[in-house]
Amino acid sequence: MVCSDTGNTNLTADVDADGRLDEIHDPDRSGEGSVLFGRADDRVEVGVGEALGVWQKVRGLLTSDLGTRGTFGDFDGDGYLDLALFRSQEDSGDNPRSNLLVHEVRYGPLARDLSGSRSGTIRVQGSSFVAVVRATDEDQDGRAELHVFQSAGDGGYTEYVGRQEDGGLTLSEAGTGYYGHGDWDELQPGWSDFGTCVYTSPESTPSVRRESSDLH
Repeated sequence: MVCSDTGNTNLTADVDADGRLDEIHDPDRSGEGSVLFGRADDRVEVGVGEALGVWQKVRGLLTSDLGTRGTFGDFDGDGYLDLALFRSQEDSGDNPRSNLLVHEVRYGPLARDLSGSRSGTIRVQGSSFVAVVRATDEDQDGRAELHVFQSAGDGGYTEYVGRQEDGGLTLSEAGTGYYGHGDWDELQPGWSDFGTCVYTSPESTPSVRRESSDLH
């Protein structure tokens, strides 16, 4: 089952398909969230910053000011939540740095270290800092859209929208909007755009099935 809490700040889903519901925490919808896995005997919370593989960590050892962002959504529409993961270098001034070390999607079900059953590339148009990333399903088609906010210079950020294509995600060639830090509050839609979902047993496929919803 996938559902948001009453404040639309947390998402509940069976992330690892073990038959128990897990909690996704990302109150600001910024992409700095975590998953609290719901095994009764061993509850573990794993942040997106801990999801990096060994090689991904090694690549960043000689680079300062790196930030990791990630968001969860069913991008390929198979019923399992996926993880879109980014690691990039933050800006030191008005000019964006072109250093995007990680841009990949991990397809669910996800393991407890947030590794995926398979992975794909997120095809980006530029390599500047990813400040915010979130997923929505505003058209309620069962495939999440990826929203990526990258540095555009002078303290502003351009939004790009990505969708599933050829085994990965492709971001739009042109930005869909330009935002500053003061705009973030207006861009926090909560999780209600994911709609109402129902849960099936781990033996069933998929583990998450979407139903129509009046939530917007």
